[in-house]
Amino acid sequence: MVTDQNGYIHLIEYLTKHLSLFENITNAQNSSSSTIIETIEEELGCQIINVCTQNQKLSFSQRNAIVREVDSILYDLEEILSAVLNNKITKEQTTFIKEFSILIKNLFDEAITYE
Repeated sequence: MVTDQNGYIHLIEYLTKHLSLFENITNAQNSSSSTIIETIEEELGCQIINVCTQNQKLSFSQRNAIVREVDSILYDLEEILSAVLNNKITKEQTTFIKEFSILIKNLFDEAITYE
């Protein structure tokens, strides 16, 4: 649906270009009690709920396909950010993850539009 599309590849490239946001950050600089992985899961979850809510005509099968895709995306993010997943998240990282999650939602919106 989306993980096999060029747009997803571009998003992963976008993430890798911004990995410096996740490097050399100590927990002392963080004011949040949430970790990076918790924020990723929450933001992706919210955006996928938005996709399904905005597209109420999606079949059960289509919704399951979306969930499988999100699991795959989450796996990719865990692989890329494995060294820092359990670190407390900074405001800058939160902003980036929110933006990234919205871009993922946009990929799903586009895929649904063209189905």
